[in-house]
Amino acid sequence: MTIEEDVAKLTARVQTTLGNGPFRAAGGWHHMGAVICDAVLQQARHYRRWVRPRIEQLQESWPEADTVSRFRARVSGGELSAVLRTTHQRKLAAIAAIADLVAADGVETRDELRVWLKEGPHRSALLAVHGVGPKTVDYLGALVGGSHVAVDVHLRAFARQAGVETTTYQGLRRVYERTADLLGHDRGGLEHAVWNYMSNGPK
Repeated sequence: MTIEEDVAKLTARVQTTLGNGPFRAAGGWHHMGAVICDAVLQQARHYRRWVRPRIEQLQESWPEADTVSRFRARVSGGELSAVLRTTHQRKLAAIAAIADLVAADGVETRDELRVWLKEGPHRSALLAVHGVGPKTVDYLGALVGGSHVAVDVHLRAFARQAGVETTTYQGLRRVYERTADLLGHDRGGLEHAVWNYMSNGPK
């Protein structure tokens, strides 16, 4: 099975189930504490029921933590666990580590992080953080307005139902990217449309 055949199968399923669009990307957050926490907490969690309420609570509780430095200042106070209502130490450590990593390069805002993610070794640096995988990095890019495809269980299921045989993360991401390009959709927009379709109701 070639990537072209997988793209053809995914293209047919997108057109059949989702129509012709246009598909809008999720948009993400402008509050940098929310961006970093969302990117880490979304791993293996029900987003609407578990993650989003915690991210909204974070922004209500720490409205001033909208830049990386101000977020790090609040994290250093040891209150993050209480605000996010989680004691998961690996996730809490990953949040702090990502904030430290981007701060070391002077990143403060959403726009600066979007640019930073496109540069040289920064993706590899993020992947070196314990608990951070390729999906988290791609999702982080989407949260700051980048056109990224973060392959999760919903995108995997949609591709499997289409008969796509590629199963690796990198391979599936490429199939989705090629499909979006072929159909003239924003890559992040197509990802979000598939995610919404698969996360809402029976299929």
